[in-house]
Amino acid sequence: MAVTRVELAGRSYEVRVASGLLADVARQCDGLLRKKVVPIITDLNVAHHWRETVATSLEAAGHEPHFLTLDPGEGSKSWAVLERVMDWLLAEEVERGDHILALGGGVIGDLTGFAAAILKRGCGFVQLPTTLLAQVDSSVGGKTAINTSAGKNLVGAFHQPSLVLADLDSLTTLPPREMGAGYAEVIKYGILGDPAFFDWCEANGSKVMAGDQAALEYAVDQSVKAKARIVAEDERETTGARALLNLGHTFGHALEAETGFSNRLLHGEGVALGMVLAARYSARRGYISDGDAVRITAAIASAGLPSEISALGLTCSGQKLASHMLHDKKMDAGTLPFILLRGIGKAFVDKQVELADVAAFLGEQLASQ
Repeated sequence: MAVTRVELAGRSYEVRVASGLLADVARQCDGLLRKKVVPIITDLNVAHHWRETVATSLEAAGHEPHFLTLDPGEGSKSWAVLERVMDWLLAEEVERGDHILALGGGVIGDLTGFAAAILKRGCGFVQLPTTLLAQVDSSVGGKTAINTSAGKNLVGAFHQPSLVLADLDSLTTLPPREMGAGYAEVIKYGILGDPAFFDWCEANGSKVMAGDQAALEYAVDQSVKAKARIVAEDERETTGARALLNLGHTFGHALEAETGFSNRLLHGEGVALGMVLAARYSARRGYISDGDAVRITAAIASAGLPSEISALGLTCSGQKLASHMLHDKKMDAGTLPFILLRGIGKAFVDKQVELADVAAFLGEQLASQ
């Protein structure tokens, strides 16, 4: 088992990476589950594969698992579903000292974490991430949120979990496209701050995608360690260090918005294509070489991830894509900082980018389809 401690003042917690953690969830959560009844929030897809495993472990330890099963997908990160979750938790008589289990991918983790943050002004929760993307990114660091009509993740709170259990067995049930979406966040850590890890991803990406256990554990553990370091340095994204984790996200969220936050473009796929665009835009501004941009594009494409806007079949203008960025939660005093590159492993925050120039760049990318 690989264990990483996220070091925060008075609120440190462990991220454990191994196979078999869901089957051992009761023992892993020892000391956190203080009541017989254990509230668990999940979705239909995850419940099909893992509900019985989790329930068996809890029941063997004398607990009574109570499940709230939601529809899968981004549609559940809404005001209406949040209200349903809150009403259910209150009916379950969850108290501030209790822990809710979030069994699922990023949607379930974000929604459950936000509910835990606001229920009675804050109660505990445990992340049980079942997708690669959630294991290496959204389950670690305490960002919780729901979506609104204005954009993605615009209503939320920083609320750290008490424990994260990343069970590699859960990845065996993922379709290849979901694995690819998660792998985008893995390779991101190499591109933004660790050129040696990027080299490793270039050489071992196919093993990760094929489900090789040793490669998976290394990829997840290294990603978690990278994120833990950044979160410990800048928990609430105030110093600029944590902002680097948004590499690819500003471009990616604009593409997600244009495709209606639908299955046309999964979040991880949007991040992958966003990193390609960030690399090309960095080259356009003279920060990195064209060769570095090509290398990043090739590494992303080799994992089966979208690396060209043409894959989306968009008919909009560059200005239309750039307009989606006006709703970005990182907007500050009318300026939107962009995460760009000075080389592979050398991401930085650029606050001097003009949105009109980004629109022109995106127009060029669309014209080259």
